[in-house]
Amino acid sequence: MDYSSSAIWYAFAITTFAGLATGIGSLLAFFTKTTHKKFLTMSLGFSAGVMIYVSMIEIFPQALEVLHEEEALGSGSSKWPYILTTLSFFGGIAFIAIIDRLIPDAENPHEIRTVEDMSKEPKQNRLMRLGVFTALAIGIHNLPEGMATFTAALNDPGMGFAIAVAIAIHNIPEGIAVAVPIYFATKSRKKSFWYSFTSGLAEPVGALIAYLILLPFLTPTVFGIIFAAVAGIMVFISVDELLPAAHEFGEHHLSVYGLIAGMAIMAISLITLQ
Repeated sequence: MDYSSSAIWYAFAITTFAGLATGIGSLLAFFTKTTHKKFLTMSLGFSAGVMIYVSMIEIFPQALEVLHEEEALGSGSSKWPYILTTLSFFGGIAFIAIIDRLIPDAENPHEIRTVEDMSKEPKQNRLMRLGVFTALAIGIHNLPEGMATFTAALNDPGMGFAIAVAIAIHNIPEGIAVAVPIYFATKSRKKSFWYSFTSGLAEPVGALIAYLILLPFLTPTVFGIIFAAVAGIMVFISVDELLPAAHEFGEHHLSVYGLIAGMAIMAISLITLQ
């Protein structure tokens, strides 16, 4: 599949925007005294709503449509495109779940930390290890997110932008999770900010990997499989990370309202793009 240079640069640009939102989280950790729990709860719920809706209503059906149109699948069964789409969807879930399980909880950037944690010294003397592993963990997590955002934006700029915004929102508390342990590792707010900020570069690196490795082989069939896997990744991030994080701040109903609002905004956006 051929893509214009402007489409490729656009996909890179919004993926970079999504990744560098981790820097906003580190700034919140350094320049606010309390965590704005209601705002974060609504934002995380909103992000989950966008991801779930676009995955199930737009990305999964689009992947299925592409595979249905492909006549070179080598099977006479009309069920095969749906089976392949479904397997790819759960394959995406398995892929991101395995990555999540390989990272210890202490270094996992998806473990919730708040601004108030800046005033709590860790009990164990392993600050540098914690800081380094947190930086590595955020990079490992953000690689598939960057690949997903880039691939989505390349196929549908509007939908790619919506996914990028949703990922940027969820990267804000992730930036806090990176900044807090690295601050205690270095005792430097400046270093902690730059570690957190540059850790978001893993997302455009993921986009670069997708461009260099996947793009030359991006036939309609491969694209359908990747797109279905992207839907699985988005759903897993929402269910495993965003909604539990929203509930962690103790505002259950606000997270639900945010979820519904995210779905509604995404639905309106897709309608206007038709």
